[in-house]
Amino acid sequence: MSSVRCLVAERWLIWCGSLGENEMVRSVTLFLTVAIILMASLAGAQDNSASASSDRKVATRVTPAYPELAKKMHIHGVVRVEAIVRPNGSVKSTRVLGGNPVLVDAAADAVAKWKFVASQGETTEVVQLIFNAE
Repeated sequence: MSSVRCLVAERWLIWCGSLGENEMVRSVTLFLTVAIILMASLAGAQDNSASASSDRKVATRVTPAYPELAKKMHIHGVVRVEAIVRPNGSVKSTRVLGGNPVLVDAAADAVAKWKFVASQGETTEVVQLIFNAE
């Protein structure tokens, strides 16, 4: 696969050598734009496969504390947290999957205190917490 990429890049460079300065700038811009879009789509595909959840019911929720900095800056948004839940319903560990950096610690701390309904085995839950500016 990498030899194919090298061959494509080599052919592209040869073709660019025959262009004028304006055409080369446009060509380089187009090439970089396409490369960034392809890389972003591949990264998005990897993230989607990791977000499976078993939809285990929550017995007790702890509301996250709204950070003072977020209040002052009027920051709001959604934070996604992955929680590994033990069979007894307690949260074993959390991992932030996305959200504003100002909000993620509060969200992870709150989800770590949640209690889920007991189950036969350990599960992975993906939780979305919505922070609205007050």
